[in-house]
Amino acid sequence: MSKSEAVPTEVAGPAPSRNLLMRVLAALVLVPLALVCAYVGGALWSALVTLAVVGLFIEWLMVVGAVRERRVVVTGAIALVLIGILLALGQLKAALIVAALGLAGIAVMSAQRVWAAGGFLYAASALCAAVLLRADPQMGFAALVLILLIVWATDIGGYFAGRGIGGPKLWPRVSPNKTWAGAIGGFVASLVVAAGFAVLGFGKAWPMLLLGAALSIASQLGDLFESAVKRHFGVKDSSHIIPGHGGLMDRLDGFVAAIVLAAFFGLLRGGLDGAGRALMVW
Repeated sequence: MSKSEAVPTEVAGPAPSRNLLMRVLAALVLVPLALVCAYVGGALWSALVTLAVVGLFIEWLMVVGAVRERRVVVTGAIALVLIGILLALGQLKAALIVAALGLAGIAVMSAQRVWAAGGFLYAASALCAAVLLRADPQMGFAALVLILLIVWATDIGGYFAGRGIGGPKLWPRVSPNKTWAGAIGGFVASLVVAAGFAVLGFGKAWPMLLLGAALSIASQLGDLFESAVKRHFGVKDSSHIIPGHGGLMDRLDGFVAAIVLAAFFGLLRGGLDGAGRALMVW
């Protein structure tokens, strides 16, 4: 993220304290909203995630220069909404069929075939992962809280370590403000969160620490991936929809990578009916 997230790894600009204040204030609204919807689950959580990924898809098209292709925007948005509805109803096969048709349609219609289709796949993957993990009646909410806390801890730990320690840049060509100190600080903070869950009885310590490490790395790679896409197209922020944060892509890039990886682990171990529990109980 250039970085436009709740608590950035590094803060750039002439007034970092004011920018940080705006981000904190926005987070005070967005975080409770996300947690309440995740707790309620069902249609409410599916609706929130669907709305978010439609925004992600449109912002992606803005970044890659395909947002003026109205057929692509409408096709992708409708397909994502249908996927969200079908997932909420438990119709996974139908949702996957709609996803495949939407992906193929966008690839055919857009002049930016690969980039536009990639944006739809990016959004649809996040949607499926978030809804399927929460669908677990036993541990779905706990799994979402774990992922959210690890992503937030990675951001916060990275911010304080990066700003307080500084030092060599992580990948200056892609994200010139990020440092190795920030990356390591975020990683360590995620381990603290994972250890806390282990203390609370969610599995053994070592598996939870390894899971926390994997999700933190995924979050940071997701951040760098989004920065690389924006750098490729010469874009600073994906949009300015969230005060102090930039766009949804800027805010959710780490979460998208982490939730997709978490869903992969959960589905691999527990299948469709127990993905959340499989992620949390080791």
